[in-house]
Amino acid sequence: MNRKVIIIGSGPAGLTAALYTARANLNPLVFEGSQPGGQLTITTDVENFPGFPNGIMGPELMELFRDQAKRFGAECYFEHVTKVDFSKKPYSVWVGDKNYKAESIIIATGATAKMLGLESEKELMGFGVSACATCDGFFFKDKKVLVVGGGDSAMEEANYLTKFASEVVIVHRRDEFRASKIMIDRAMNNPKIRVLWNSSVQDIFGSQEKGVHAVKIKKTDSDESFEEDCDGIFMAIGHKPNTDLFNDLLDMDENGYLVTKNDSTLTNIDGIFACGDVQDHVYRQAITAAGSGCMSAIDAERYLESSSE
Repeated sequence: MNRKVIIIGSGPAGLTAALYTARANLNPLVFEGSQPGGQLTITTDVENFPGFPNGIMGPELMELFRDQAKRFGAECYFEHVTKVDFSKKPYSVWVGDKNYKAESIIIATGATAKMLGLESEKELMGFGVSACATCDGFFFKDKKVLVVGGGDSAMEEANYLTKFASEVVIVHRRDEFRASKIMIDRAMNNPKIRVLWNSSVQDIFGSQEKGVHAVKIKKTDSDESFEEDCDGIFMAIGHKPNTDLFNDLLDMDENGYLVTKNDSTLTNIDGIFACGDVQDHVYRQAITAAGSGCMSAIDAERYLESSSE
């Protein structure tokens, strides 16, 4: 069956796109992918989404997004898109060997925070381990936190965290940062920030009940290892946009983020739109993702109207 619109991905961007396209009577089909609800499903408390003065749990918020989209006729499936063909219209999307066709496609596959790959990191994610200072910094008022990384995002996270934390320690595996000079200067001149050079995090100690209380650090230039007490740890080693599916099909920047035309969600192919963290490496917030999901739905609706004239 030929659809008007297929949405790939289901975080705040994909589900907002679903809500708006459903209300425009476009009967969207949503493939929710391998992490239905997106990054918010690994976030515990969300306190910065407007309209929830007492905060809300990430998974619950995404459940509400989904229910609202379905109420207006969006069809949501916990399926993972394995292949796409944008070379001819209608465009084709495959889930395994099942083929679906649509006049337009909205891509909202998001990005994944890069992690160290520790078992304890997975277990304590949302319980003292975070990948977003803007989301979680507030919970560490007057506490000591670690930031892992050496690029611009690590400097930015560290500086931001000094608004709340009593001490911020940057843990970096080398003896110099790769961040830009202005960001390094800002961090190094902040009295609340100190750096553990030539250091890598080997393990994180804590529990889901009590949070994080320390990490094991190993020096990269000697055999020395030690425990560093802390109340939280932020991973700032970058994000990877989930764009492997679109390699050689859509324009991307050097880090793999989809490139959209100015002030719109249009990609380099007519009728293919991108929204949320898959094309936004600057703001990366639930509210901005939702906003761009709304934009993509309006862009798709206008595209479908003009192509049917």
